[in-house]
Amino acid sequence: MSEVELEVPLNHDSIDGIVAPSANPALVGHAGAASFLARSYQSGQLHHALLLEGPQGIGKATLAFHLAGHMLKHARAGEAPLVLAQPDFSVAPYRQIATGTHPSVLHITRPVDAKTGKFKTAITIDEVRRVTHFLNRTAHDGAWRIVIVDPADDMNRNAANALLKTLEEPPKKTLFILVSHSSGRLLPTIRSRCQSVRLDPLSQQELPAALAAISLDVDAAQMDGLVAQANGSVRKAALLLAFGGLEIARATEEIIGSGRFDVPKAQALAGVLSGRDSEIQYELFLEDIFARLSNRARLAAEQGDLAQANRWSQLWQEMQAEADEAAAFNLDRKQTVLIFLERMHGAQS
Repeated sequence: MSEVELEVPLNHDSIDGIVAPSANPALVGHAGAASFLARSYQSGQLHHALLLEGPQGIGKATLAFHLAGHMLKHARAGEAPLVLAQPDFSVAPYRQIATGTHPSVLHITRPVDAKTGKFKTAITIDEVRRVTHFLNRTAHDGAWRIVIVDPADDMNRNAANALLKTLEEPPKKTLFILVSHSSGRLLPTIRSRCQSVRLDPLSQQELPAALAAISLDVDAAQMDGLVAQANGSVRKAALLLAFGGLEIARATEEIIGSGRFDVPKAQALAGVLSGRDSEIQYELFLEDIFARLSNRARLAAEQGDLAQANRWSQLWQEMQAEADEAAAFNLDRKQTVLIFLERMHGAQS
């Protein structure tokens, strides 16, 4: 398959140099889910609304676009193979799906705010209204019409209620694919109208293969760190590489693991994480801190030390509340980092 230059629209979660799900030819892992969907389509038993659930960045959206391409390539479901077709961007339909121009595929995600030029913080009702217009058009060549909402968790209340009405009475040959990182945020009525397909994080063997598939240059030392910290998420691994996440984690470990609390080192790290353009680095720091707390709580529980498990769990809850408060009131990130480092250091002593 020859490589083809694709002009893929940017989304709110796009990462420079990382291929978008719509243009990703490789689906690593999730063989069971892919096989189930292929069998369901061939047998005519595919539910009209799928909820692809699992952590962010593990391939849910990629699977959604692969399924869309498979169904449009094999319009006669009964003759479709039991393996999802691999996208071939040298042919027009797959190029159109990747670039968002295929008449039978609608990708709903957070839109750009025309006033600020930045992506909105939610999927709005105006975006969901596009679904109605899309479905009211005559289907292209009588083919399926496929709506991908990515992620569905980002819909605000009005948008979710508007989508619910369409889910209740969908037109024939229409498939909704809702991508969800945290399905608890969805309306229960939406979840009840979808068939859940749960996707697990990539394994320690699958993550390197997924990174190689999107041409990320990772050396052996980095790969060990990514496997340990990315939690099976290609997106998390890419962010760790692009924004110094591995270095942040090492600096954090040096500070909280030392015999005494090194104030100058802590201040230096806090300074880096509180810069004007360091929001992603700051989020990676918080994710690392909360992962450490969760791991300690789980390890203590596995060892039967319920008092210690409860102590780490309580600390996780307290610090999560503090992080939420800092975000809500736009508090000084530098002070938050210093407080968290000191609390983690003290908790280990």
